[in-house]
Amino acid sequence: MLFLFDESCNHNDRYGQGNAAMADTVDKTTRSRMMAGIRGKDTKPERAIRSALHSAGFRYRIHVAELPGKPDIVFPKYKAVIFVHGCFWHRHPGCWWSTNPSSNAAFWAKKFAQNVARDNGNIADLRKMGWRVAIVWECSLRVQTQAETVTAIEQWLSRNRRSLILPKGNKLRKFST
Repeated sequence: MLFLFDESCNHNDRYGQGNAAMADTVDKTTRSRMMAGIRGKDTKPERAIRSALHSAGFRYRIHVAELPGKPDIVFPKYKAVIFVHGCFWHRHPGCWWSTNPSSNAAFWAKKFAQNVARDNGNIADLRKMGWRVAIVWECSLRVQTQAETVTAIEQWLSRNRRSLILPKGNKLRKFST
């Protein structure tokens, strides 16, 4: 079975960055407050994609609890789901915005590995149930227009393809070497 992620490897190493770390610029109390405010659903990228899809005439359900992983966007008519993943939290392989915090590295490594394993499990479960799965990475809205994103999703839905990952590899902003 093909998974989108491989938790046994460090994806950033493929792009010559090793464990790209970011320095924390705020104190622990401020960082804790900031992290507590991060939304798990209805994020800005998710709302932008939903709005563009709705404007294009698509109708869908959101956060369907009966499906593994509560997909962000569900198209029952097409038996297709979309996850809008944040590059940092879901570890977008090779992405500029998929950095590693330098403080408490062991905690973050475990947290990220759990997120990736959960994502892989949810995708596998959805596929076993006959659902088609798309991953729209947060950075896709930074490297391509909403119209390009909607067109790619529309083509994916109409052509009955099994999976879709946006942005495509040639549009990914990679670490510089």
